Amino acid sequence: MQNIRFLLILLLGLISVMLYENWQTDYVLNPAVEAAKQAKLLEENGGVPVSTDMGGNALSAVSDRIITVTTDVYRLEIDTHGGTLQNLDLLTYPKHSAQEDDGWGRLLKENFDISWLPETEKHSADEVIRLLDSSNKKLFLAQSGLMGSNSTAPNHHALLTTSENTYTLSDTEDTLEVPLTWTDDNGIEVTKTFIFTRGSFVISLEQEVINNSNKTWQGRQYSQLLRKPLEEDGNNKNFIRTYEGPVLYSTEEKYEKIDYDDLNSSDLSRKNTGGWSAMIQHYFATAWVPPATEENHFYTKKLEDSRYVIGSYSELVTVESLEQTTLVSKLFVGPKLQPVMEQVSEGLELTVDYGFLTFLGKPIFWLLIHIQEYVVNWGLAILGVTLCIKAVFFRLSKSSYTSMARMRKVQPKLAQLKESCGDDKQRFNTEMMALYKREKVNPLGGCFPILIQIPVFISLYWVLIETVEIRQAPFAGWLIDLSVQDPYYLLPVLMGITMKLQQLLNAPPIDPIQAKIMKMFPYIFTVFFLFFPSGLVLYWVCNNTLSFLQQWYITRQLEKNDPDYVA
Repeated sequence: MQNIRFLLILLLGLISVMLYENWQTDYVLNPAVEAAKQAKLLEENGGVPVSTDMGGNALSAVSDRIITVTTDVYRLEIDTHGGTLQNLDLLTYPKHSAQEDDGWGRLLKENFDISWLPETEKHSADEVIRLLDSSNKKLFLAQSGLMGSNSTAPNHHALLTTSENTYTLSDTEDTLEVPLTWTDDNGIEVTKTFIFTRGSFVISLEQEVINNSNKTWQGRQYSQLLRKPLEEDGNNKNFIRTYEGPVLYSTEEKYEKIDYDDLNSSDLSRKNTGGWSAMIQHYFATAWVPPATEENHFYTKKLEDSRYVIGSYSELVTVESLEQTTLVSKLFVGPKLQPVMEQVSEGLELTVDYGFLTFLGKPIFWLLIHIQEYVVNWGLAILGVTLCIKAVFFRLSKSSYTSMARMRKVQPKLAQLKESCGDDKQRFNTEMMALYKREKVNPLGGCFPILIQIPVFISLYWVLIETVEIRQAPFAGWLIDLSVQDPYYLLPVLMGITMKLQQLLNAPPIDPIQAKIMKMFPYIFTVFFLFFPSGLVLYWVCNNTLSFLQQWYITRQLEKNDPDYVA
């Protein structure tokens, strides 16, 4: 019963957190309010590049040339119309796990009738994650360019030229440069160069402006992400929903998620030194990072056909006649690996979102990473973190289980008291409190330690959900991917058994209806956990087992030391 009570309190806490976050989004942190106050700022500073020629015809226009780029981590295309990055595949991140189940699945099929289980889908091991996408259904583009103030400049629709159709990072190279050029009739030359580095998920962008004209050139650099919201994946059976959409980081607001619904009502405009703008999804992020020391204007815009833009543009840059300058920025496209993202830009690691409990989630993640480095198995690392957390809360858990054991001791007396008092509830409550006082039992003694542990367990939940390193990580036997549900539902059943065993150590409620309901909870939670990622269920099995052993030991000690104890 203690474990069930903990789960109920945990669920209540999760629901409360979600209600609070939605209320904050709708009534407190709505960026539309800020956007309404600054609606004219963008036009006064050169205008947003998406406001003029971002119609559907421009997006569907056929490019004169598509450049194919291949590195050790990327395969992507660069459209010579503006140098737009599209169809970017992460070569080291397959869509589906290529691990085999070490014969466990075959063993189960040969010895048990499991025909009622859904067939495991077959997937190609060569199919990889695609982030940027030019298809209309999954549209996601990384655009960049220049906005001229007093003369022309190549925006993300300008036709650029290149000498090659294909660029490949060879085994002997550490960097690969892809230059695209543009010139106008007045002598303005722009070379837009994408720089790829071996083993890196960061693409550097350099836009060199050479002014060969007899006039001063003025303009701004901009970079933006254009995306359609991801459609719900019908194959996702984990019942896990994480945030997908625009994100902004600034010195004032720090990490800020901007819901698509907010963008439908108003555009956002904000001025900030440093910062970044991004589109994130479960496990992966794409972020434009302007120079940290320069002031930039961040913006969002809602376009037709459910397309959304988030980006930034720089302050006005002046290039005198016969002079040149180079404008730089970075694009991060890849998995949300916290140690890597910390090196790219301040706050970028916050895209691994632990919510308001980040201050607890980060040390738990640190512990998980270091245990995994030692045991070289993410399943064992999860078990190790569970052991560490149980050790930290050992004394609190002991207090809780001791209180539960004492409550079980007085349970027969409470039953007799209820029978003697009949329907006189006032007398029953008075006599019950007197009994608790005589027996030195605190009916709330088992709840307080649980309440203290809830934030830690919620943080661990989000760490396991958000950690991309656990994606497709095998444990043992048939558990070849800890980020998806157990294909044979063995772990959820085992979790239900451990919950039932722990329930047997606790006294049932005096009320018979409540007692029947409590008996059903192990079965209800077993069904509930059938669709959870196996890594989470593995944690619950380990936690339940340790809790059962600890409570069993405390109960046996109480029985041994107290001859009046009734089991």
